[in-house]
Amino acid sequence: MPTLPSTTLPPLTPLRGRVAVVTGASSGIGEAAAVKLASLGARVAVLARRADRLKDLVARIAENGGTALALAADVTDAEAVRAAADRVETELGGADLLLNNAGVMLPAPIEEQATGQWQHQIDLNITGLMNVLGAFTPHLVSAGRERGVADLINTSSIAAQNIFPNFAVYSGTKAYVTHLSRHLRVELGAKNVRVSAIEPGIVGTELQSHVTDQGTLDWLEGSKESMRWLTPDDIAETIGFLATLPPHVNLQQVTIMPTAQPH
Repeated sequence: MPTLPSTTLPPLTPLRGRVAVVTGASSGIGEAAAVKLASLGARVAVLARRADRLKDLVARIAENGGTALALAADVTDAEAVRAAADRVETELGGADLLLNNAGVMLPAPIEEQATGQWQHQIDLNITGLMNVLGAFTPHLVSAGRERGVADLINTSSIAAQNIFPNFAVYSGTKAYVTHLSRHLRVELGAKNVRVSAIEPGIVGTELQSHVTDQGTLDWLEGSKESMRWLTPDDIAETIGFLATLPPHVNLQQVTIMPTAQPH
């Protein structure tokens, strides 16, 4: 039989033509998600405070054949976020996928009156999230109208549902994210904007390095002995799955847990 010429199939790029914005992209879930979305064909705008890390991330995406734009901004600065949205509009044509991911976790007993930590979590996890929504929702609505699909994915936490000692303020901010997402799905779904909240269990990221409460640190360290934590790549795979579903399919809420994590 004659030998057929070998062929190289093009990579699977179901997000080709789409533009994704990822906040909190300098590490952890945001960084992994940006790499994943770029690998699926999206042009990715990565937003975070640490410009040096964004530069490295953009270079890595480019080396793998992707396209990325670095946006050095603090999500708690509404004016800076609006300026970032303007750049995405000008340079990439607007976003049709937003991963609202920037956040911080600072557990402590409520009686310690760690008011600075309370405010920091509220500022970043709630106000920062709202600043990003305010800046980019017009992009998503426009994309939904013109292309028939857009995605808003908010990073929440299993702490939005379950009770963890010393996590009251953090859990409250994440409950806000989950409940807000449900409302936004109803409001924006009719405009072809899918809204999802992702609620991970324990993921190995920089969040743990910010914890100062010794009791929580001991609990986290002990949990490593009893379970294998999730990785940022695990969450990124889930985000890629959500974004590549058929336009009429919307997973409202996804809880993703380490197999051995009981709650």
